[in-house]
Amino acid sequence: MKNNLEHKFKALENQFDIEEPNIGHFDRFEAKLNNSIPKTRKNIFKMVASFSFAASVILFVGIWLGSEFSNKGMQLASVSTEMQETQSYFVSIIEKELSLVESERNSNTEKIISDGLFQIKKLETQYSKLTLALKESNEDKRIIYAMISNFQQRIDVLQSLLLQIEEIKQLKTKNNENYV
Repeated sequence: MKNNLEHKFKALENQFDIEEPNIGHFDRFEAKLNNSIPKTRKNIFKMVASFSFAASVILFVGIWLGSEFSNKGMQLASVSTEMQETQSYFVSIIEKELSLVESERNSNTEKIISDGLFQIKKLETQYSKLTLALKESNEDKRIIYAMISNFQQRIDVLQSLLLQIEEIKQLKTKNNENYV
């Protein structure tokens, strides 16, 4: 194999181009490369850049207009720091009560829990309407009081629901004791 390669190189010995290129060859080659890129390709890059810029502008304007004219209301927390603390307090109590209710869910309590959660959903819908009214009324005190009252009503519904669940559990325990 080694002899075979040497034989091939000997046969091609004078056919290799080993001379240096003329001075400025690399500059001329680079100029040819730069001129060989079609002008349409350059125009396509410019057009894509223009479209992406225009799309970005449209996106930002759309987001801005969407936030200006959205149907989202103003949360109680955005009124003041005291209202933010109030909302945070009520939300944490409601979440805690909801988790307690969900932990008591079983076949005996399913109907009563569904009814209670339906009442909660109604109150949440009312709260959403109150947030819209608060946004329109520029922080009217009556709407703020109505929002706080809504939170309190939700807590009352959940506490009543927990009391009813406890009564169901006691009745079941009492019935089981009488049965034995």
